[in-house]
Amino acid sequence: MDFEPIIEAVELTKTFRDFWRRPRVRAVRGITFSVRPGEVFGLLGPNGSGKSTTLKMILGLLHPGSGELRVLGESPDQVPMRERLGFLPEESYLYPYLTCEETLEFFGKLFPMNAATRRERVEQLLEMIGLQHARKRPVGELSKGMARRIALAQALINDPDLIILDEPTSGLDPLGCRQVKDLISALAQRGKTILLSSHLLADVEDVCDRIAILYNGSLRAMGPIHELLEDKTRYQLTLPELPPEAMKQLLARLREALGTEPEVERPKINLERFFLEVVRQAQNNREEYSGAQNAGVVAPYLQQKPTTPDHADGDRATP
Repeated sequence: MDFEPIIEAVELTKTFRDFWRRPRVRAVRGITFSVRPGEVFGLLGPNGSGKSTTLKMILGLLHPGSGELRVLGESPDQVPMRERLGFLPEESYLYPYLTCEETLEFFGKLFPMNAATRRERVEQLLEMIGLQHARKRPVGELSKGMARRIALAQALINDPDLIILDEPTSGLDPLGCRQVKDLISALAQRGKTILLSSHLLADVEDVCDRIAILYNGSLRAMGPIHELLEDKTRYQLTLPELPPEAMKQLLARLREALGTEPEVERPKINLERFFLEVVRQAQNNREEYSGAQNAGVVAPYLQQKPTTPDHADGDRATP
């Protein structure tokens, strides 16, 4: 069954002009893409490729020069539609003298929800990001990573259908990065649609279903990430530990069959997994820790089940 895209851009362009209306910069040059319900879509590209301009048009902060753009089935300049958006900017501008609790209360008051619902969500979000112990601390006293967690929480206070994340793991330590990536996957599994922009390609590879790569305002590649990264000219085998003689015989047979020397190396875990294991062992000592604590489960109000079936690119495991 077909479902309406959450974001649909057709031949989208944006040209910035000077005072005399002369074209100065063609930031976006006729790009076409769509984001499906319940998927994590990565928008990538080097600096100056048009990513920020595209995000601003989706948010309704800039008007397209030409082409069509629909977000949640409507034009981005429709104010009621924005109540269904959550946005985490690359640079978080938070009031430094408000506490963590007051900051989330402030953003919650921007949306039509009663006081009881707002307080309940603030409690759940503080637990989810691991900052219950810092609820009364002014945001200006927090580390960059802790402030980034508060900024992420404010993007979720209104239970949005579409979540736009610009460099979501900026300023976070590896533990925080892993928790944010797990949260992104969990939110998508529960029916949220996420548009992610990041220069940290390892993070994108971990969580995105599909990606689009922009360069100089043009779309240069797009598709399911596992298909784009697959090397169709080679195979990789993983074998258990073998006795030296058996390995020697196996390599000889492979050399004879291939007509070339096979590449042999032991598999490695990535640095993130190693780091997290070291931290996990340290946490078992239960030392007092003043930084951001382990994040809790996804806030209960964000845990509604998907209203649409999983997209065709495959199921995602829930953390």
